[in-house]
Amino acid sequence: MAILSTTSGAVQSSDFIAPAVNGVSIDSRRRIFNFGERVAELSPTESPFFVYLSKVAKKPTDDPVFKFMEQRHQWQRRYGIVVAVVSSAYSFYTTTTIVHVVSPYDNYGRMLYEAGNPMTQATSDMLPTYFLPNQMVTLRATDGTMCNYYVDTVESEIVSSSNAFNGAKVCKLTLKTPLSGATAGTDYSGKTFAVPVTDGNNTAQTYIQIVGSAFAEATGAPSSWKDELYDREGYCQIFKTAIELFSGTAQATRLRGRPNEFTRVWQEKLREHKSDIEQAMLFQTGLVAYGGTRYSWGILPYTEAYGKVYNFNYGTSNYDSFLDAMQDFFAPESGNAGRKLVLASRKIINWLNRLGKAGYLMNTAGSTSYNLDIQNVTGKFGHKVTNVSTIFGDLAVVQEPFFRNGYEDYAIAIDMNNVAYRPLIGNGINRDTFIKTNVQDNDVDGRQDMITTEAGLEISLPETHAVMKFS
Repeated sequence: MAILSTTSGAVQSSDFIAPAVNGVSIDSRRRIFNFGERVAELSPTESPFFVYLSKVAKKPTDDPVFKFMEQRHQWQRRYGIVVAVVSSAYSFYTTTTIVHVVSPYDNYGRMLYEAGNPMTQATSDMLPTYFLPNQMVTLRATDGTMCNYYVDTVESEIVSSSNAFNGAKVCKLTLKTPLSGATAGTDYSGKTFAVPVTDGNNTAQTYIQIVGSAFAEATGAPSSWKDELYDREGYCQIFKTAIELFSGTAQATRLRGRPNEFTRVWQEKLREHKSDIEQAMLFQTGLVAYGGTRYSWGILPYTEAYGKVYNFNYGTSNYDSFLDAMQDFFAPESGNAGRKLVLASRKIINWLNRLGKAGYLMNTAGSTSYNLDIQNVTGKFGHKVTNVSTIFGDLAVVQEPFFRNGYEDYAIAIDMNNVAYRPLIGNGINRDTFIKTNVQDNDVDGRQDMITTEAGLEISLPETHAVMKFS
């Protein structure tokens, strides 16, 4: 019986003829061996992403084209951008300001533009639905004063002007200062607010943020709003790896080094199959091709297209630039928090370790008081893990051996709560990794086996993942 060596013990290959029971052996001809997640146990350092997916993020599907829903909790994103101040008036009793407001998110909670950049052009789905009468809001005037208003009325309006928001649907808010008895409200007369300009040269804009609500006694129920769920789809890909046909003579011949050539090749083919899955779920573009062949999405191109991307430089980027990226990446309004798995090349892991104590930071800043908490430990699945702890969140950095050559300057930060390995399992049939023996023609004096997996990668909330590019 052939034995495949692993870090967690011994795994038997499918050349295995079962031990005889009462002198009669199980007939293995045309037998299908369900290998399942145990293939991930073969040399786990060779394919860390597949191992983590198999161990902590497996979610079977019963359809090779699987749909899933994304929910972004927008209660923490209820703010907008003032794109125009329509009018402003002041009397002894109140200050009234009418503004046009758009949302940096669509009604599914997806970010429409990069935060921190001036918004100078209207896009679709910019109408915020979460502004309601009787809400308390705050705006920052150009002189730095935080101006507090209550929302008197809320309307939808099509902008009719010559600026970049012409024709866009915006939220028209009538804002007033609250009164206390016969005393006038806060005097905001003369206050101005920065708004986007059409030439794109402005660097300031006014955010309007909801900070609560206030109602009089014995009033009725307020207006309401709700966020929407967003629909995505993924694809199960069929992976196949075949062992070349071994004649009966070849199987019976004892060789030097590894006596049984068939079992030696079996072990190599299992590892080859596993690496195929690993690389597809790292690098591949998901689609259904003409003719019906399905390709699973890989985490790297998917995140580049829909998630966060940060650029670093080996020579000039330092602790400060890395921390700036983490400040943005772990922002709660994008659903980020906690701990990320980071798959990185050896080159990038080397750079990260130099940011720690007595490393790059110590040599450049001359102090050990400003350093990342970086520790190297052994993970529970057999990987060497570099733990990078920042004030905003933690990163568990693992070497990805396939980040080499053209990918040697890449790392990918993955939220394991928002990815899933989805093998096809339905109607009592398991299409997770299985081995089918004796697939050669019946009259052939030899043996050929095949390894098959039908599975795909589900990637949700792409803004919770990030690509790190180095140059």
